[in-house]
Amino acid sequence: MSSSENRPWGSYDILSDAPDCKVKIITVKPQQRLSYQFHYKRSEHWVVVSGAAHITLDGASIAVPAGQHIFIPTMAKHRIENTSETEDLVFVEVQCGTYFGEDDIVRLSDDYSRE
Repeated sequence: MSSSENRPWGSYDILSDAPDCKVKIITVKPQQRLSYQFHYKRSEHWVVVSGAAHITLDGASIAVPAGQHIFIPTMAKHRIENTSETEDLVFVEVQCGTYFGEDDIVRLSDDYSRE
């Protein structure tokens, strides 16, 4: 199973969508970032494949280089950003929980005026 979605910040491909987890490979374009958000029904584990991630997790700034990972607990406020001017940021996201729909994204701040 694989399906692709384009977003203003880049794109993602769904690699697996099972009842107990969802796996995506996410590409963030240079100088772009996802919304500052949280989820009620899932945690996420991010593994940076290429590029360097700048992550905000509950207000703390964390640099995560390629080959490293970070765990995002359920309800934790988080955002990932690509600060490179030229290189894409690519990471794998493993979602674990009880529900994986896009409507479980609670956006606190968004560069693209999405709710």
